[in-house]
Amino acid sequence: MSVSIRERQIESLKCMLNFNQPLSSNPNLDEPQWKILIYDDFGQDIISPLFSVKELRDLGVTAYLLLNTDRDAIPDVPAVYFISPTAQNVSRLCQDLKNELYESYYLNFISPIPRTLLEDIAQASISANCVQQINKIFDQYSNFISLEDELFCLHNKNKDLVSYYALNKGDVTETEMNEKINVIVDGLFAVFVTMGSIPIIRCPKGTAAEYVAERLDKKIRENLRDARNSLFLNDSSSQIAFQRPLLILLDRNFDLATPLHHTWTYQALLHDVFELELNRVNLEKNSDIPHATNKENKQYDLLNTDKFWKLQKGNPFPVVAESVQDELEKYKQHDSKIQSLKNSVDGKNEDFFNETSKLSNAISSLPELTEMKRFLEMHTNIATSLLDQIKKRKLDIFYETEEKIMGKITLEKSIMEILKDPEAGTNEDKLRLLIIYYLCNQNMSQSEVDDYFVPKLKEMECDMGSINFIKSYKTISKMNYSNQFGDLTAGTVNKFSNLLSKSSKFVMEGVKNLVFKQHKFPITRITDNLMEQKASPETDEYRYFDPKLIKSDGNRVRNPVSDALVFVIGGGNYIEYQNLLDNAKTKAASGYTKRIIYGCTDLINGSDLIRQFAKLGKNM
Repeated sequence: MSVSIRERQIESLKCMLNFNQPLSSNPNLDEPQWKILIYDDFGQDIISPLFSVKELRDLGVTAYLLLNTDRDAIPDVPAVYFISPTAQNVSRLCQDLKNELYESYYLNFISPIPRTLLEDIAQASISANCVQQINKIFDQYSNFISLEDELFCLHNKNKDLVSYYALNKGDVTETEMNEKINVIVDGLFAVFVTMGSIPIIRCPKGTAAEYVAERLDKKIRENLRDARNSLFLNDSSSQIAFQRPLLILLDRNFDLATPLHHTWTYQALLHDVFELELNRVNLEKNSDIPHATNKENKQYDLLNTDKFWKLQKGNPFPVVAESVQDELEKYKQHDSKIQSLKNSVDGKNEDFFNETSKLSNAISSLPELTEMKRFLEMHTNIATSLLDQIKKRKLDIFYETEEKIMGKITLEKSIMEILKDPEAGTNEDKLRLLIIYYLCNQNMSQSEVDDYFVPKLKEMECDMGSINFIKSYKTISKMNYSNQFGDLTAGTVNKFSNLLSKSSKFVMEGVKNLVFKQHKFPITRITDNLMEQKASPETDEYRYFDPKLIKSDGNRVRNPVSDALVFVIGGGNYIEYQNLLDNAKTKAASGYTKRIIYGCTDLINGSDLIRQFAKLGKNM
């Protein structure tokens, strides 16, 4: 896993866009052949975080169009299709063949196409007399979305298919559940085909994760048995078992407190407060802020080439705000230096030639400075909007209180005081706080909730479905949340206004500068136990699958592993993702190199989960 999941998928899709031919090692030798790209909604979700418009143009893509839209015929241009193998998509494809829209067709299916649909295409091509124009048909095994080098999810627009609600609703039929499990298995199979490695699988017993593990193990075994058509013949993992990646499968029910937690790091805050979707943040929710203008309702792409974003996305918001200010000052200094050099040259002082050389060097750095300015202006706008919401909803208070609850630290304000505060957050914010308090307080009974908190929640007109669901969940769950998060050391003494200079664009007065000792969330502790082969009651009973062994529970790997893919069924979040990465960095500093990829069925924030709880609890 030395090459990231994102890089692997980009490499695979570049090959696809080159008509399924490997790209030249020297890109200057071959001019790209012009083509148009036709994709469906899922194909668009996969491609948009990976390629910019310029990068697609460099690969010869002159236009990219959605399959289910009205498209004009372009008879002298080849078309590359990247679509899911559904009956609706194939029907539209057959219509394109009949209408003779393009010169030739390169058909790429995101996941393997069933034989029946392949026969439909064959029949349509014969009827349209265009068999010779269908140049290639490929199964791409790309049914997952790579968001970052160490982050992917299976679905975005159609995430309701495998959402927490869909997997936990009481009236789900066995057929529906099998369909959902198969979607997850197919996505994970595609991930490992793309990575070119065969995992060792670990999962808890008696959960959806166990069903996924069993079927994934079976699917990989069946593929390995077919030596002629195996997708793992070029297995990049070593034959030495302990060098293979470890796949850790978890059901979202293993920890419901963390995804509800109000966070304090930049990327996770953006996902919680605004719509961070496919690496694009949408600030339209900012429209209800006093004095907001239409100019503030913008979308920004958070690119892999943005050095500031890559460096700061996992940092606490106060650090990010300070860094934005520092970088802006550096940019102003560069700009002033160039202006000063220009004035010196115009004045032709005694050191004219030396000044001209310096100016030439400074001008050569202008493109980089211009790009820096653009990114800094973007982060200034984002951070300003984020700060407005932090103040408006008092998110610093929610974060501090929840950290203390999870760390068993005495609260300065009671939960009821926060619930009664009309200026503290939304009803969803308050429900999240109360549910975390209830989950982490093992001695708190349902009657206490009903007698003490429920009347206030009803007065606030909160949706009581989420409380009904959590009471039921806590009754049947074996999870002891009181021991899940360990002791946290809190420090909340400084104000933002003390952190930054008064000349800052960020008016931080009244918002706490919260700094907490780094701690492990449950997912990180589980990952450490399994990767380092630690004995622990939490993971000792986890099942073990090795698709390369004749018996799946045969000779186990006993050595620590350095590569792991941690996958959460029922919704993941940026809080867990960042915690895993931070822990890996800490381990690396002590000499234990870990490479971890975080994946999930879909990315959710606390509000998403509360709404799903409410739906589940309506009929209780």
